[in-house]
Amino acid sequence: MATATLSNHSAYSAAGILSLLDENDFDLQEMALRKLDQVVDQYWAEISESVRKLESLYENEKFPNRELAALLTSKVYYHLNEFDESLQFALGAGNLFDVSKQDDDEYVNKIISKCIDTYIQTRQNNGKEDPRLTNIVERMFDRCLQEGEYKQALGIAIEARRLDKITQAIKISPNIKEMLNYTFDVAMNLIELRDFRHNVLKQLVDIYMEDKENTDYFAVTQCLTFLDDAKSVANILHQLITSNEVNDHAIAYQIGFDLHDRAPQHFLVSARDVLLQDPKAEEQETPLAKLLTVLSGEITIQHNVDFLLRHNHTDLQILNNIKSSFERNSVLHSGTITSNAFMHAGTTVDKFLRDNLEWLGKANNWAKFSATASLGVIQKGRIKDSLTILKPYLPSSGTASTASSSVYSEGGALFGLGIIHSNHLANDMTQYLLNVVSNQSADPVVQHGACFGLGLCGMATQEAELYEKMKDVMFLDNAVSGEAAAIGMGLVMLGSGDDKAIDEMLNYAHETAHEKIIRGLAMGLALTVYGREEEGNKLIDRLTNDKDPILRYGGMYAIGLAFAGTGNNNAIRKLLQVAVSDVSDDVRRAAVINLGFLLFKSPKQCPRIVSLLAESYNPHVRYGVALAVGISCAGSGLKEALDLLEPLALDRVDFVRQGALIAQSMVLMQLNEVQEPKVADFRKHLQKTWSTRAEEVMCKLGSILSAGILDAGGRNATICLHRHGNNKMRNIVGLALFTQYWFWYPYLHFLSLSLEPTSIIGLNTDLKMPSQFTFKSNQKPSMFAYPPPLKTEEEKKEVTVGPVAELSLSAKARVREERKRRRPEGSATPLLTPLTSTPTPQVDPKQLPSQPSQTDKDTKKQKKKKEPTSESLTNPARVTPSQLNFISFDTTSRYVPIKLSSSSGINLGINVLSDTKPGEDADILTPQAGQKSEEKEENEPQPPASFEWN
Repeated sequence: MATATLSNHSAYSAAGILSLLDENDFDLQEMALRKLDQVVDQYWAEISESVRKLESLYENEKFPNRELAALLTSKVYYHLNEFDESLQFALGAGNLFDVSKQDDDEYVNKIISKCIDTYIQTRQNNGKEDPRLTNIVERMFDRCLQEGEYKQALGIAIEARRLDKITQAIKISPNIKEMLNYTFDVAMNLIELRDFRHNVLKQLVDIYMEDKENTDYFAVTQCLTFLDDAKSVANILHQLITSNEVNDHAIAYQIGFDLHDRAPQHFLVSARDVLLQDPKAEEQETPLAKLLTVLSGEITIQHNVDFLLRHNHTDLQILNNIKSSFERNSVLHSGTITSNAFMHAGTTVDKFLRDNLEWLGKANNWAKFSATASLGVIQKGRIKDSLTILKPYLPSSGTASTASSSVYSEGGALFGLGIIHSNHLANDMTQYLLNVVSNQSADPVVQHGACFGLGLCGMATQEAELYEKMKDVMFLDNAVSGEAAAIGMGLVMLGSGDDKAIDEMLNYAHETAHEKIIRGLAMGLALTVYGREEEGNKLIDRLTNDKDPILRYGGMYAIGLAFAGTGNNNAIRKLLQVAVSDVSDDVRRAAVINLGFLLFKSPKQCPRIVSLLAESYNPHVRYGVALAVGISCAGSGLKEALDLLEPLALDRVDFVRQGALIAQSMVLMQLNEVQEPKVADFRKHLQKTWSTRAEEVMCKLGSILSAGILDAGGRNATICLHRHGNNKMRNIVGLALFTQYWFWYPYLHFLSLSLEPTSIIGLNTDLKMPSQFTFKSNQKPSMFAYPPPLKTEEEKKEVTVGPVAELSLSAKARVREERKRRRPEGSATPLLTPLTSTPTPQVDPKQLPSQPSQTDKDTKKQKKKKEPTSESLTNPARVTPSQLNFISFDTTSRYVPIKLSSSSGINLGINVLSDTKPGEDADILTPQAGQKSEEKEENEPQPPASFEWN
């Protein structure tokens, strides 16, 4: 009878089946459950009215098929969108809940997703785990492994924070090396919790080291650097450098170059201290001694200076146009000097300053301080000659100013010394600056520069003596010296999270009445929690909840620096909330700016997140949007960034336009009009802005600074905040301090810390630079070529000239002048004329007009030819970040980069080369080290003998 009823009603209703649930026979009830399970997707609404009966069957311990009742109940609640209840009954269904049906069953897919989310949340909150929940997650994990979905299994393991399953997913995969690299990328870019990320990296190190024969030492040391384990890195380096294999030496050198490029200074000091325990470290020209030189940074700095000088393509006509566009405006005068410093940063070329000494001498007071400091930007990296270069401006005896010199020049020179030696192990220079800081009777302006310089030299060293001496200066409670001392203290304690230092700085910020000192302390406190992530939340909360808006301002930078590059959702949420709610415009502006520091590893996200803020009624918020986009998208040429910045560059408020111009120049660095057609229009817009008399001074200043940023480092440098997942600490901090120019123009020079040469420099295992190292750029040359130089007014005029007779000596003189014009300019003498001196009048040589040469005609013909699709580049070569993807190396050539087959791959900067023909002679290039060597004239007659004119 029951069977007949079931047959008659199943096509139209589940009522007949549901009636069987009221029977006392377990067999009938079980049959009803099976039939209902087949039609639940169709009749779930009707079945839901009897869901209590289903629950009672599940709760009845005597019922033989409780799991089936639980499964059916779970499906009913799923259709009712009660997913929490559905999950609980699915857990009670045991193995009847089949995870293998995930692909073709929406119910299973949804419950598994809910199950994993609940399990992850429980694990992340350190709650008590439900073993039934764990069972489903592990079954899902095993299923992924069985089906070869190793990355999906790894994702589940990472989300659930199961280190055992992470290891299993990596080791069971057929390509362990690929999985290790994938896990590293996921750990660095997606894991927000710092402690768990460190645990994952430790696990990766153990797996890497299990392969004794083919250990990827580059990946291992990269992980150990993040773990701040300098001792382990030093032990690996010692193992490699004491090996009998030349290839191991090359690997050690390359790791050393990478460490100098990415690791903080205290890490390098610790690694060097371990290596110095080897008695052979004192021997000269041994592999260990060379490795110590690599870690010190001397070789990297020397070759960077050499590259920037060799390839300097600064267009002085731009600076001359800027200089002639205004008269008697101190802001634009100082901005032009700073723009020149950006254009020549690290090139050692001071031609524009030498050619305009009288104009340069117009700088007074703090403008003179800034102008002198700009020499440090230009000469950045001249660590051996820094005192000689800046000697005319430094305090006599290094402790006090003389009556005849300017304290502003002295302070600026000390700041310049810090820029030249920034983040470099320079004990002598540190002691020199420490002596100046220790002299509390020195002028506050001199101490201001000395504290900046000392902070830069001792960046992240956590040296107690440096910190205490600058604290003594701060306690003098002078607004000028106190501000710089506070910044210097933060630089020395950079990333330390030192509780004692934080308490002292925060307490004094509440005691002092000087806004400048409070602002310096606010930024100094932010620097102490750089990279600390969740560990910095304690200080962040104290700053962001403070009643003083200046300290809340520091709290915004504390968020940006503590979570730099992580894209942490909670940090983004905090900044967005403050950006629309704080009563202080300064705090709101800082909140938006620091979104750029959070998102520079995922630049496409930043324009999307701040797009609504770009339409804010508050100009400070709009300015913050501009800088945030510039910081996060620097050098990317991202279309979304340019589309957002273009309207801001036409904003009705002058300082918003200023910020938009600076941001656009950051985004367009190292790009030409072939890659991005907007570059040409932007350059024209800059020239129009600084040359238009009706334009506001603030906007003109923005255009002048933008011109310098756009052509930074002789058009061979770009803002670089990370490389291969590694945050570049010095660069990030430099850019954060640069943004403080809003209050104090000398902060502009901190931008130079964020600039990196865009080069590939090859060194052999003797750490020499062979000219035979070549490689290929698989793109047409014009794609990454330098922008064309501006034409002078004389060049724009077309002059027709007939044949002119020319003496042979005149022709040779003209050829020499042409060589000099094409050759990169360098410092002709080690000493600079003081800024206040009067230049010696010079007469420009008259150039004889000449008819077009055969070479010019051939050049025009070549231009008409079809452009090649690739070009060969020679060591050392300019390679922009966007060009790196098109670079290829011939593995059959003599020199091959040692990292070519490694997981991290080739990177910009120094690459150690493997020599496949070590017995052959090598043509070695000698670094110019900032000095211009005069060309030897061949076949020239001897000059006449000396004579007297009667």
